[in-house]
Amino acid sequence: LLTNGILYLTLAFDLTGDAQDLLPYVPFFSRALLEMGTTHESYVKFSQRIDRKTGGIGASTYLSERFGQPEPAARFLLSAKATVAQVPDLLAILREMLLAVNLDDRDRFRQIALKTKARFESSLIPSGHAYVRNRLHAGLTTAGWVEEQLEGIDGLFFARRLVDQVENEWPTVLASLQAVRHALVESRNRVVNVTLDGTHWATVEPQLVAFLRDLPAASVQPTRWAPLLHSNDEGLAIPAQVNYVGKGGNLYSLGYTYHGSIHVINNFIRTSWLWDKVRAEGGAYGAFVSFGKQSGLYTFLSYRDPNLARTLHVYDQTAALLRQIELSPDELTKNVIGAIGDIDAYQLPDAKGRSSLIRFLIGETEERRQQMRDEVLSTTLDHFRQFGDVLAALNQQARVVVMGAADVLASHQEQPRKQLDLL
Repeated sequence: LLTNGILYLTLAFDLTGDAQDLLPYVPFFSRALLEMGTTHESYVKFSQRIDRKTGGIGASTYLSERFGQPEPAARFLLSAKATVAQVPDLLAILREMLLAVNLDDRDRFRQIALKTKARFESSLIPSGHAYVRNRLHAGLTTAGWVEEQLEGIDGLFFARRLVDQVENEWPTVLASLQAVRHALVESRNRVVNVTLDGTHWATVEPQLVAFLRDLPAASVQPTRWAPLLHSNDEGLAIPAQVNYVGKGGNLYSLGYTYHGSIHVINNFIRTSWLWDKVRAEGGAYGAFVSFGKQSGLYTFLSYRDPNLARTLHVYDQTAALLRQIELSPDELTKNVIGAIGDIDAYQLPDAKGRSSLIRFLIGETEERRQQMRDEVLSTTLDHFRQFGDVLAALNQQARVVVMGAADVLASHQEQPRKQLDLL
């Protein structure tokens, strides 16, 4: 792609080499790479060098089920950008970061642990819907369970424990960080994603090949995780006067076969039904519905919601609404356009490159995407009504996770629904 002489590079390291008990350390290792300096340079000097020589370096994780595959796509991503002239400097920085990160600076890591714990706690209320989504998915798929260990409520609890461990069990913490580095950096199962124009690629390719040759490649074997997938409904108490209400389940386990019409149906549910019932009438700041094509997970969520039981009732009534729905041709077309807009949103070159990487990791092909578009464009009211039957089946098996005030959760226990396990 034409990138105006800018290289966008992502190194995708395999997370499956990490033992199950090491997974919660990954976000802390991620920050350590960028914030602890190296054995050659202090954190301040190394950070200044990154700012001076590159357009930025970031670390993240990507987790997703893969359709029809038993194991999820689980990757640690190190993403960077630089002008082509800066590529030698960028690769030198990445090499030093991966091979010589200064993990044994206890004082610096203590600051990272405290900042991460504070980030978890400060985001709990503003981003309550994300925590509810993670907790909901953690009981349904392996990828969801891993994400909960890294970024969810379990991740928060781990961060609190880690702060104490840094003070009292530093050798154990250091050994765990070193084990994470070994499992990630030395795994042979790497994917490298480059977004650049063809002319400059001829210059960059030999430099990148030499960089990869310098990285160690040990025989790190994938670890078979044994996630504890809890199917119980949960209530998470927070000091707030609003709620975040989630409900979801796996449609594939109910016999649903993927069809592109689900994107049109979801556009209607989100922009009409949930907007009217949960936001406009119920007073919530937002309401969402999502579907994971790879996992089959179907999720309802509300954001800063004054209600709990009322919102769950709206979710439940979605099935009946779809079974008897009547839409004008113009309304149906409007939802088709909305779905296509989400599927094929405009992207800059770096976003196109990342999308290409994600599709590669999960095995999504352009042929399947075109089939999805064709099915979206051919959606009829019959698809809506048939999907109502699917959601009716989901009502019988869906998992509920709610985050809200303790008194609201306690009063919900008096409702004739399944009881929440309060946390």
